[in-house]
Amino acid sequence: MNVSMFAAIGAAIAVVTGLGAGIGIGIATAGLLQSIARQPEAQPKMLPFYFVGVALAESTAIYGLVIAFLLYAKI
Repeated sequence: MNVSMFAAIGAAIAVVTGLGAGIGIGIATAGLLQSIARQPEAQPKMLPFYFVGVALAESTAIYGLVIAFLLYAKI
C-alpha cells in the first residue's frame, strides 16, 4: 500500500462532491418552482436567494474537483 493508491482513492472520493452539488441544485430548483407556483408575485424576492444557494452548491463541486486534480497530480 503506497501513497499513490491513497491519493487515487481520495481523488475518486473528491469527485463525488459533484454528485452532491447536482442533487442539491435539483432540490433547490424544485423548491423554487413550487414556491413560485404557489405565489408568483414573490418571484423577484426569491431569485437572489436561489442564485446564492446554487453558487454555494456549485462552489463545493469546484473545490472537490480542484482537490481531485491536486491528488491526481501526486499519482
